[in-house]
Amino acid sequence: MPWIYALAGLLAGTVLGFGISRLTTPGYKKQKSLNKDLETAKFQLEQQKQELSDHFAQSAEMLDSLGKEYTRLYQHMAKTSSELLPNMPEQDNPFAQKVASHNSTTQDAQKTADSVDEAPKDYASGATGLLREQKKEILNSPEEATAKAS
Repeated sequence: MPWIYALAGLLAGTVLGFGISRLTTPGYKKQKSLNKDLETAKFQLEQQKQELSDHFAQSAEMLDSLGKEYTRLYQHMAKTSSELLPNMPEQDNPFAQKVASHNSTTQDAQKTADSVDEAPKDYASGATGLLREQKKEILNSPEEATAKAS
């Protein structure tokens, strides 16, 4: 029975010694402070990322509204120039030329946007058989290709 007490005392002393050594070791304190600094830096980085994201979103909205205001101003100038100077020839009116080119540019942009939605012309509309294990016939010359095609 005394050996059980000795073993329990040895175990308790080991655990107590290990705990005290961990708390008093300078490396442990340094590691703990570095972990705290790391967590603080991570938090600040996430905060900066969020602020940057908010800044860009707000800047995009402001640029959008600025563009709309410039367009509105330009349209107003074009309208008032034609109203105030009705006898001015179109080639001398700087706003008339810009409005016409702006309208054609807008139409071109809409056509481009519409064509982006379509499938490319070389896009296969059905199954191509690319993943099948059938052997494909290899044509070595253009004559063979034209003969095969007809």
